[in-house]
Amino acid sequence: MVEQFEDEEKILITLEAGVDYPRLYREFVEWFPDDKACLTYLEKLRWPNGFTCPACHISAKPWRQTRGRLVCSSCHHQASVTSGTIFEKTRIPLTTWLETAWHMTTAKNGLSAKIVQRTLGTSYRTAWKMLHQYRIAMVRGERKQLSGIVEIDETLVGGVKHGGKRGRGTSKAIVVIAVELKEPKGLGRVRMRHIPDASGEALVPFVCDTVRLGSVVQTDGWGGYNQVQKNGYLHQPIILSSMSDPAHVSMPGVHRVASLLKRWILGTHQGSVSTEHLQSYLEEFTFRFNRRTSLSRGLVFRRLLEQAVVTEPVIRAEITHGYDW
Repeated sequence: MVEQFEDEEKILITLEAGVDYPRLYREFVEWFPDDKACLTYLEKLRWPNGFTCPACHISAKPWRQTRGRLVCSSCHHQASVTSGTIFEKTRIPLTTWLETAWHMTTAKNGLSAKIVQRTLGTSYRTAWKMLHQYRIAMVRGERKQLSGIVEIDETLVGGVKHGGKRGRGTSKAIVVIAVELKEPKGLGRVRMRHIPDASGEALVPFVCDTVRLGSVVQTDGWGGYNQVQKNGYLHQPIILSSMSDPAHVSMPGVHRVASLLKRWILGTHQGSVSTEHLQSYLEEFTFRFNRRTSLSRGLVFRRLLEQAVVTEPVIRAEITHGYDW
């Protein structure tokens, strides 16, 4: 069955963006009519060069048993395509898992758990859990740091509260955003993090984690960034109070991304994103934004599943009150 997916370009072309969406969906269903077809595709993604035993790490053709079990011909260890992944021990049909991933990556603005519930007929808790597990899988541990000229600033995310504090002293959630600036114009990749406050103890570690040493870091004149220069970066503070241009003109990159983030949260999730789960939604936005120029949405779908089959299992208790990023 693995051979049926050898021609990977075919599925990428059939799921190409800009084509009639209902027809794409029919083609998707034809590719993955049952769990057996889903397992075959996931096996190809997990072991592109052939089965490798998780126990002895020897690559050899396995013995195939019932219920999708794979037995290593060398050490006789029993494994499965889904073991050690976010699909491990799932009672949800794999067709539902893959269809959720397809809608999540092909829908222009993504989708909420409520939409998954209505579209696929699952319970709300099941839809919510699947989406959060996929959001965890969207983060690659080896993803490269931002480089070149990187613009960094914070934004506030949360509902409207009249009469409260304004600016960095607010009780709303603070999100720090870093975005690459392309020459002569345009935006590159983005990184985001929900931080407890706008102090240097929270901002400087974010810069060190997400930006390559030696890069140019542009910020406003906030004192929390004063130690950036000492950590190996060329710091270019922009003192907004001394400039005639407003902030969104002086630092257009982060303000544009912040605007898109807030519109996405408000439009797709109706603004109902709790603080404890905010980082998960930021990671989904980052995954989608950094792949916005992809000509094939099928390729984005494939990338998500490639990361899903190398992401360790996540139980409900780990995400109920917010995943420990």
